[in-house]
Amino acid sequence: MAMTDNTLSIFALGGINEIGKNMYVVQYGNDMVIIDCGAKFPDESLLGIDLIIPDITYLQENKDKVKALIVTHGHEDHIGGIPYLLKKLNVPIYATRFTLGLIELKLKEHKLLRETDLIEIHSDSTLNFGQVDVSFFRTNHSIPDCLGIVFHTPGGNVVHTGDFKFDLTPVNNQYADIHKMAEIGTQGVLVLISESTNAERPGLTPSEKLVGGHIEEAFLHAERKVIISTFASNVNRIQQIVDAAISTNRKLALLGRSMVNVVDVALQRGYLTIPDNMLIDAREVKYLPPEEVVVLCTGSQGEPLAALSRLASGNHREVKVLPDDTVILAASPIPGNEKGVSRIVNDLFQLGAKVIYGSASNTGMHVSGHGYQEDLKLMLTFMKPKFFIPIHGEFRMLHQHRLLAEAVGVKRGHTFIMKNGDVVDIENAQARQTRKIPSGDTYVDGIGIGEVEGIVLRDRKQLSEDGMLVIVLTLSKVDGTIISEPDKISRGFVYAKDSETLLSKVDVLVKTTVNELQEENKQQIFVLKKEIKKVVGQYLFSQTKRKPMILPIIIEI
Repeated sequence: MAMTDNTLSIFALGGINEIGKNMYVVQYGNDMVIIDCGAKFPDESLLGIDLIIPDITYLQENKDKVKALIVTHGHEDHIGGIPYLLKKLNVPIYATRFTLGLIELKLKEHKLLRETDLIEIHSDSTLNFGQVDVSFFRTNHSIPDCLGIVFHTPGGNVVHTGDFKFDLTPVNNQYADIHKMAEIGTQGVLVLISESTNAERPGLTPSEKLVGGHIEEAFLHAERKVIISTFASNVNRIQQIVDAAISTNRKLALLGRSMVNVVDVALQRGYLTIPDNMLIDAREVKYLPPEEVVVLCTGSQGEPLAALSRLASGNHREVKVLPDDTVILAASPIPGNEKGVSRIVNDLFQLGAKVIYGSASNTGMHVSGHGYQEDLKLMLTFMKPKFFIPIHGEFRMLHQHRLLAEAVGVKRGHTFIMKNGDVVDIENAQARQTRKIPSGDTYVDGIGIGEVEGIVLRDRKQLSEDGMLVIVLTLSKVDGTIISEPDKISRGFVYAKDSETLLSKVDVLVKTTVNELQEENKQQIFVLKKEIKKVVGQYLFSQTKRKPMILPIIIEI
C-alpha cells in the first residue's frame, strides 16, 4: 500500500517483542505523534553499556512531521529515553502531573529542563495536532496518574491503553474511567493497541490494597527493625508501607537515590502523605530502638549497586543488617533478575536476618500492575476494535493476547503481531502490514550515545573472555631490521612468569614473520601487524584453545 495524505500508520520503534524501551508512533498524513520514550537496562552480554534506548533515525529524518511526545505514565521503560530523544529532537512533552515530576528530575540531570516545553495533561484533557485530535482516559497501574490515549483521526479512532489493570479498590482512589472506556468503544475503535505483559496469566489481577494487610502483619510480627524493598515508582505501595509504619509506631528512613527522589516528588505534588517527624535520616537508624524503625530502600531486583545489595553485603555506611532484623522483598523478580535476587537473599540469611521473599502469591507482598487475561479481555470488550495490535511483551505473550482478542470477537486475521520497525498502514478501513522503517537499539555508554556498535561490543567480549597480548616491536627505519627483542605484555590471558616457553615461541614467530616479509619487500606497517596477529593468533589458539586480542605495536627508530 502506497502512503497518501489519507493513510493512517502505526508503528513501534521499541516495546514490541520485548519488555522495555517503549516507543510507538501514530501518524495520519503529515502529522506524527510519539507515545512514550523508554529505556531498558542491558543484560550481561552488553559489556559496559549503561542503557538501551530506541533508534530514532526515522523520526529525525521526518522531524518536521513530529508534533509531540505524549507519555502514558512515569515508569523507566516509558520515560527513560526522553533526555536522549530531546538532544536529537526537541518536541513538546505532554504528561500528567506526577509523570512530569519524574521527567523533570531526568531533564535536570541532563541540563535540558529550561529548553523543553512540558505541558501538563489529565484524563479530561483534549489536544489537537493538525488532523489528529487526542483525548484520554484514566487507568490503574502500579504508579499514579496513568492514562490511555485516544487518537481521533479522519481514518478512524486509535486507542493506546498504556500499561493497565482493573483495580476496583485502588489505594490512591484514582479509579479507572470504566464508563469512558465503554463510551469510546460505542463511538467506534478502528485500532486498539494494548499491552500484553501478563497475557499468559489467567484470571483478574489482584488489587494493590491486598498487599497493605500483609505488610502491616509482617511489621506487627517483626521483633527488631524492618527493612523493606520495593520499586521506587510504586507510590501506592510506599503509601501502604507508611500506613503500616504508622500503625506499628515506627519511624521511616529512606535509602537509595531513586527512592528519595520519587518520594520527594510524590510529597511535593500531593501523591503521598507522610506525617510530620516520621521521616528520619539514615544516620539516625542506629541510635533508635530497632523495634521503632522501618528502612525503605531500592534494590528489590538484585541490582548490584542498589541499597539492598549494599545492605546484604554489609557495605552500607549508615545502616547494618543485624541478626533477627526482618527484611521484606515487596516485589517479584523480573525475568532475568532471579540470580541477583537469590544472591542477596543468601547474603541476608548469612547475616542472620529473617527474610520474606519469593513469589507474590506465596508472600502476599506484591501484586502486578499489569492486567491478567480477564483484565485484557475486559479492555477488548469495552473497545470492540476492528483491528488489534498487541504490544509490550515477548512473542509468546503477543500470540496469547491475539487468542484472547479472537475469543471476545476480534476477527481472525485482524490482529497484527509486529516487530519493532514494522508498519501497519490503514486506508479506507483496510489494514496492511507490508513495509518497515529503520529501527533497533541505541546503546548509551557513559556520555556516548550510539557510538558503541557491534564491533566494539565484540572486542569487549573477547577481552573479557580471553584477555589481550600486546607485542611491542622496535624496527630500524633504515633497513627494517629488528633492533631489540619483542616486548610482550599479557593482560587477562596468561601470567608471563608461568608461561615463558609459550611467550618465547611467540618471540620466534614474530621475528620469523618480520624477516620473511623483509625478504618479500612487504614490510609496510599495516602488513606487518596483520601477519603478526594472524601467525601469533593461530599459534596461541593451537596451544591454549583461547583467542586473546593481539595488539602489535611497531616503533620505527
